[in-house]
Amino acid sequence: TAVQWLGVGVLLSGIFGLAVYNLRYLETERDTLNMALGLAVLTGLFVAAYTTYDAYGIRATADPFTFLAWFFLIDGLGMPPIAYLRWRRMTDRPDIGPLMLRGLAGGLVAPLSFGAIMLATRLDKVGEAAVLRETSTVFAAIIGWLVLKETVGPRRIALMALIALGAVIVEMGG
Repeated sequence: TAVQWLGVGVLLSGIFGLAVYNLRYLETERDTLNMALGLAVLTGLFVAAYTTYDAYGIRATADPFTFLAWFFLIDGLGMPPIAYLRWRRMTDRPDIGPLMLRGLAGGLVAPLSFGAIMLATRLDKVGEAAVLRETSTVFAAIIGWLVLKETVGPRRIALMALIALGAVIVEMGG
């Protein structure tokens, strides 16, 4: 709807506003910022592509939970060998037990978080689910501010609020 397009515009103004803010105020501090922003755009294109492809896949199956089980099983088969090879190459190897516990925790969280988004794309419009997922950057910034004591500042808070507001407009406008 027109209201949802307005919400997308508000969300994008927040995202691009953050990019412009970083280019304007952080460029002297980071010589890799232009490359980082270019890679962020490329990442966004890949996210759009795999979100569309995943939505197609989960909608094409009779049982979405079977799809998710196979998705995470096949994806998870490659991780232990990759993790082991990387761990073996480390000069200062951490204890394997705590790493395995973190891996197990990640293995339990992934189906809940990513699986929930995939189910949302089956049940509702892909665009609405994707926009709501992008509000995770706002929560990441809040966690970074509270837990990691990162500086955010009023301009960045306002721009992140635009991202969240845009997502709300998209959801409510449908």
